[in-house]
Amino acid sequence: MDHCLRSRHYVNVVIAGKHLAPQWLTMEEAEKHCAQGIGIWHWAGNLSDDAIEQTPDVVMACCGDVPTPETLAAVSILREYLPTVKVRVVNVVDLMRLQPETEHPHGLNCQDFDALFTTDKPVIFAFHAYPSLIHQLTYRRTNHHNIHVRGYKEEGTITTAFDMTVLNEIDRFHLVIDALERLPQTGAKGIELKQLLHEKLIAHKKYINKNGLDMPEIRDWHWTSSV
Repeated sequence: MDHCLRSRHYVNVVIAGKHLAPQWLTMEEAEKHCAQGIGIWHWAGNLSDDAIEQTPDVVMACCGDVPTPETLAAVSILREYLPTVKVRVVNVVDLMRLQPETEHPHGLNCQDFDALFTTDKPVIFAFHAYPSLIHQLTYRRTNHHNIHVRGYKEEGTITTAFDMTVLNEIDRFHLVIDALERLPQTGAKGIELKQLLHEKLIAHKKYINKNGLDMPEIRDWHWTSSV
């Protein structure tokens, strides 16, 4: 928004939600992140600040105002229940960064893209629109076969905000399940967590049918640095 208000001599299109939203970055951090268009959120993963030099077990990627908090909530579950799993979080604000530089002036070269998304690790990508777009933008990338996108499936009705994410399977529980299905090294603990998350989905549906509201653990969730 700061960029839009300061710009001159071209048209900016702003699509704004009507609900309060978390602020994940300081203004200085946001300016840098938006200028780059894509980047690792070191504070959200469980690798050190030089995480670009480390190899994660899974990359949790997100783009959009709804997918981002659901991804961070999913990461908090992974960090709590499976702390030995190495998680990297990549947030995208400029989709054109996903394309090769030969296709778009904002595109990343292959080396930079691979440094973010790895060449052989699973990527769970939560997206606010149709999943096919992410696949179209990344189909030439080395690790494209490992990029698994959750996005809009044209599912929805008059329901709760979180249930809309569940219907489209971009909620925190489905995202963690997606990750677990591609992390066989989690063994019995991964199987137990997957079962717990399936039970959470059932409990969620029962709760909203009875109360018309999302469960307190969903409504009151917020990111904490202690996870």
